[in-house]
Amino acid sequence: MTDQSVVNGLLRRRESGIFLVLVGLVVLITICEPGFATWGNVYTVSRQIAYTAIIALGVLFVILTSGIDLSVGSIVGLCGVVCGWLMLQGLPPALAVCAGLAMGLVLGAVNGAIVSYIGVTPFIVTLATLGMARGVVFVATHGDSIRGIPESFNRIALMDVPILWVPSVIVRLLPFFPRSQVVVVPMPVVVLAVIAVVAHIVLTYTAFGRRVYAIGGNEAATTLSGINTRRVKLITYMISGLFSAVAGVLFIARYQSAQAEPAKGIELDAIAAAVIGGTSLMGGEGTVAGVLIGATIMGVIRSGLVQLQVSSYWQELIIGAIIVLAAIMDVIRRRRAGR
Repeated sequence: MTDQSVVNGLLRRRESGIFLVLVGLVVLITICEPGFATWGNVYTVSRQIAYTAIIALGVLFVILTSGIDLSVGSIVGLCGVVCGWLMLQGLPPALAVCAGLAMGLVLGAVNGAIVSYIGVTPFIVTLATLGMARGVVFVATHGDSIRGIPESFNRIALMDVPILWVPSVIVRLLPFFPRSQVVVVPMPVVVLAVIAVVAHIVLTYTAFGRRVYAIGGNEAATTLSGINTRRVKLITYMISGLFSAVAGVLFIARYQSAQAEPAKGIELDAIAAAVIGGTSLMGGEGTVAGVLIGATIMGVIRSGLVQLQVSSYWQELIIGAIIVLAAIMDVIRRRRAGR
């Protein structure tokens, strides 16, 4: 395969167009606010993007089967509170983290079982779980946060991981780089990278991944081919719950406490990241790379609006408009494809 054919193949990918939109946004915001393209801001924005992207990757599995998961934000809060409360009771952080992740799997399994085996619409099931999980958190904590998180946990979850050594000549020539020659990234970004690699391998190179796409493309035909579609959909909701629990555990370290409020509304950002990244709400189409680009676009827009001192009311309006526009573009794309 020639270099030109490789380039042409990359340019034909849907993610290429989305990536160009991302580059354009960064350039536009940097022109309006030069302080946007600094390493300190990139560090901060990347950490915020990581939380949304981790959740969005879980939502990706569900949406690929033509489902939806509105409960991820509440699962983030509940799993974080469970993990924080257990650490406060003296349970070793490692075991408390495992318990929080297990809670995410259980909640995802409940959603998946009701959707797959009982046949209730995913929107109704996950909306109900959203309310119940959030209610449990507020009843258990009385609206307060859980403090006293062990320092050993915070130290690991907040550590910066070195990823690159930069020669001093480049540091002097490029003000974008930090003054240190060692480039570090926050732990949530490292966790996101690991999850993204695993998710890509599962969806691209395993039989389970092919079945997920097949269900979203045509569930009836997939069932007739002998595939247990109910079990596959159950697992996708469990994956969504697990990834949300991972984000919930990471949120504990960020706020030095376990809270429910920080994840409120994050389900909309996660779904928007997936849709903006080219994931079809009808199922069967979407990639890990697209979700990562979509989450980055969401993070860049939010950070850019803050730096441009746009009112928070306008921020919500703009984000909502972007979500609607992404959904409209998805419908138009599918019509042109004849689906």
